[in-house]
Amino acid sequence: MEPSTHFNQPTPADRFFNRAFGFLVKIGLSLPHNYLLEVRGRKSGRVYSTPVNLLEIGGKRYLVAPRGYTQWVRNIEASGEASLVKRGRREAFRFQPVADQAKPEILKAYLDRFKLTVQRFFPIPAGSAAEAFQPLASRYPVFEIVPTQ
Repeated sequence: MEPSTHFNQPTPADRFFNRAFGFLVKIGLSLPHNYLLEVRGRKSGRVYSTPVNLLEIGGKRYLVAPRGYTQWVRNIEASGEASLVKRGRREAFRFQPVADQAKPEILKAYLDRFKLTVQRFFPIPAGSAAEAFQPLASRYPVFEIVPTQ
């Protein structure tokens, strides 16, 4: 099966909010699960940043792309690494892609936990069974966050 290239384009209002919220996350005025993701552009070499929600399940941390195959996803796929920033502290990580068959439980947990901010990106409601996410799995990139050694 061909990988999905689904991408939910942000509106100008979304871009403005992401910049403002990203600044607040960077200085530490955010919830514990909010981080600023910094990733180097695969073509430009420039560092781009975007606010993200980190999900923890069973001692593992995951990054889900609710908008689909965004530029930050493509940049992480190209390099396998990026940094997470909070309160001015920057830490580099490796990002391991999660296979589609392993995504349903992660996607369910992500939507259930962050439904107020991400429900609009999912065609099924929060609280749905994990099996309902299987047909959608290829639309949502998921990465396990692995500390660099």
